[in-house]
Amino acid sequence: MLTSAMIKQAALAAGADMCGIGSMDRFGEGCPDDMNPKFLFPEAKSVIGFVFRIPRGVQRGIEEGTQFYQYPSMAYGGINEIFAPSVLYTVGKMIENNGYEAMVYRNTGARGSVSDMDGAPGNTLSPEEQIEANERESSKTGHHRSVQFTRATRDENVAPDLQFHFRLAAVACGLGEMGWSKMFLTKEFGPLQRVAFIFTDAELEPDPLYSGEPLCRRCMACVRECPGGCISDKESITVYVGDKKCEWGAIDEWKCYAFYTHGGRYYNPFVPKSVFDENKNGDLDILEKGVKAEEQGITRLYGALEQYFPSWVGYNMAKCGGCIRACVSMLEKKGGCMEDRFKAPLRKGKPWKLDR
Repeated sequence: MLTSAMIKQAALAAGADMCGIGSMDRFGEGCPDDMNPKFLFPEAKSVIGFVFRIPRGVQRGIEEGTQFYQYPSMAYGGINEIFAPSVLYTVGKMIENNGYEAMVYRNTGARGSVSDMDGAPGNTLSPEEQIEANERESSKTGHHRSVQFTRATRDENVAPDLQFHFRLAAVACGLGEMGWSKMFLTKEFGPLQRVAFIFTDAELEPDPLYSGEPLCRRCMACVRECPGGCISDKESITVYVGDKKCEWGAIDEWKCYAFYTHGGRYYNPFVPKSVFDENKNGDLDILEKGVKAEEQGITRLYGALEQYFPSWVGYNMAKCGGCIRACVSMLEKKGGCMEDRFKAPLRKGKPWKLDR
């Protein structure tokens, strides 16, 4: 008989740092159909969440302004492409060896009919407009966070390859809770982890939703240290997973995306100061505080900074991480889920900033 204990033991043995199990009924009526994992595998009864820690040391180079590709290569590429899939494969085999189906779901974005940035529907260009856009883009795909022309395969279903909310799914597995910055927090690792999932028709004993001491201190360090001013300290988004309230600060997702990949004038040592000073055609406007970002602005930004944009590992180069590092620093110094984990704190002085 397949049990939750067997799955957790297999997950940890395969390399996951944590494993939690939730029941599918925790994805309630408020979940939009286009982001509801129930449509991936309607017969699924359980969702299994796997946590993979991000070594704090990959943040060190960004914290010091000395090394930028270890975070996207190890924390993004390494987990998404290597570590997590191997665990999913191993645990999935064990589940199927016991007669149940294992639908594995590794971390992947921009695959559904709605944007994984803001939930907006996919591109609505007419065929003629799209042809013109493709010609302008030459051999490159247009910059979108959704699959533009995907359609449901039958009337009662949704468009395939939907992108569900990974962090809320992790909450549903009892692994932690949402922080104000919209980062998922665990008691063991704070904001330093990534997650992956298996959906199965095995009816497993679910873990309780996290109900311990609040993991987020609501200190607003993430708001203060976001270089783009992307996180509100007043407006919030609230949803429920089961009966657990999940709340985070309202975020300008596109602006956050812009700063994560490009950092802005004071946090991107790869772009000459003169480029920011000139700001040709206003293409860098969305990197200014107070300017609302949108997808078209991102496209112009990428075009303007593409030649300065190192992406040697196949992932966008991290040049920000402000909210994560602020969260880690505060949880370590002021008390929280990361207190006493390390012999020395992540932050040993003031955060660096380019003098320009």
